[in-house]
Amino acid sequence: MMGLWAVVPAAGASRRMASEVPKQYATIAGEAVLEHTLRRLLAHPDILGIVVALDPSDEYTATVPSLNNPRVSTVSGGAERADSVLSGLNVLTTRAQAEDWVIVHDAARPCLPLLDLERLISYVNEHRCGAILAEPSVDTIKQVDNKGQIVGTLDRAHLWRAQTPQMFRLHELRAALASCLARGDVITDEASAMESGDFSVHVVAGSACNIKITVAEDLTLAEMYLQSQLRVG
Repeated sequence: MMGLWAVVPAAGASRRMASEVPKQYATIAGEAVLEHTLRRLLAHPDILGIVVALDPSDEYTATVPSLNNPRVSTVSGGAERADSVLSGLNVLTTRAQAEDWVIVHDAARPCLPLLDLERLISYVNEHRCGAILAEPSVDTIKQVDNKGQIVGTLDRAHLWRAQTPQMFRLHELRAALASCLARGDVITDEASAMESGDFSVHVVAGSACNIKITVAEDLTLAEMYLQSQLRVG
C-alpha cells in the first residue's frame, strides 16, 4: 500500500448536544471524546500522520494531549464538515503523494475498534478501491411524505448505516469534495462526494459500538462501550 494518512474534522459546534462544550470535548471515561478518538487512530502504526480540523476560536485544545503528538497537526476548519475535510486534505498535499490513501474519521466516534480499522485498511489494500465502515440495517425502514404519512417500506437487505472511517485515495477525494462544494451539493459524508464523481465505493462491516455521539444520551452509551473495551483489552 502507498502512504496512509488521516483527517479528523473537529470544528463542529454540536448544536444538537444542547451543551456549552462541543461534543468532541465532552468527557467520557475521564478524558475528552477527541482524545479517545485520536488515540484509536494513533494506535495503528501504518498511519503516518493525522490532520485535525479545528474551529479557529477553539478554546478546549488543552484538554486533548494527543494534539501534541508529533504525528498530529492541526488546521482551521470550515463552516461545514466538507470544508473542514478539504482543509485537512489540502494540508496533506504538501506532505503526501497523490496516490496515497487517506482515512477520514469523525471526531465524535471515540469507540472505534482497532480490529474494524484494520479490517477496512486490509479490504482497501486488497481491492484497491475506496471503502467505508458501515453497519447493516436491522430495523424496518419507512419512507414518509412531508405530512408524516408512510408511503412505503424499504428493503432493509440493501440498506446500510454509514460509519467512519471512510478511506479513499487522497487526490480523488480532494477533487470530489472540491467539485461538490463548487456546485453547492449537500455532502453528508465523504462517500457521497465520491459517489457523485462516479467512483466505486464499497462497504466493510463495522461494529455497533462504533457510535457517533450526537445527543447527550450518547455519552452514556459511549462510556459503557469504552469501559467494556478497556476490560477486554
